Amino acid sequence: MKILVVGATGAIGSAVAGVLAERGHEVVRAGRTRGARQVDITSDASVRALYAAVGRVDAIVSAAGGLFFGPLAEMRPADFNIGLQDKLLGQVRLALLGQHVLADGGSITLTTGVAADDPVRGGGNAAAVNAAVEGFVKGAAIELARGLRINAVSPTLLTESLAAYGALFPGVETVPAARVALAYVRSVEGPLTGRVFRVWQ
Repeated sequence: MKILVVGATGAIGSAVAGVLAERGHEVVRAGRTRGARQVDITSDASVRALYAAVGRVDAIVSAAGGLFFGPLAEMRPADFNIGLQDKLLGQVRLALLGQHVLADGGSITLTTGVAADDPVRGGGNAAAVNAAVEGFVKGAAIELARGLRINAVSPTLLTESLAAYGALFPGVETVPAARVALAYVRSVEGPLTGRVFRVWQ
């Protein structure tokens, strides 16, 4: 398969790209500023340009999208909008435009996170955005044509991210990126659609 991995230079994306390549797939790595291709997922034009450059693919994997973390009492609408424009609409954009470059029977895999079900202090934006991505996946799955599939992976706190985000997730058991990457393999290579693969412990 020819697989486009967006966010391929991050902790999850690099693990996903690596394991898919090890399994014999042709992996095209894209990132905001690094990777074989660059893309700004908040821009229609940038995403269209990426797809035009890469051409027909069998799968699209998104491990991209920024969020805002901060106390609710201090949060402004502009802060909340960060996650809406980046992780939510950015990934929705990848899916909406990407369905047209997928080969028949192809798949889309997006990324959510444990905060959709298990919120943390300062994570109101993350809880809302991750839940919305999951809702989009379930709704899109019943409309995609040509045998296309769409799923999401919801990881808990990565072991590799403990130093940066551990204070937000007290007592949470971490998982290594390599283990999370297996859920993306399941989404890409398996038959399921409309699912959220949770990797929480």
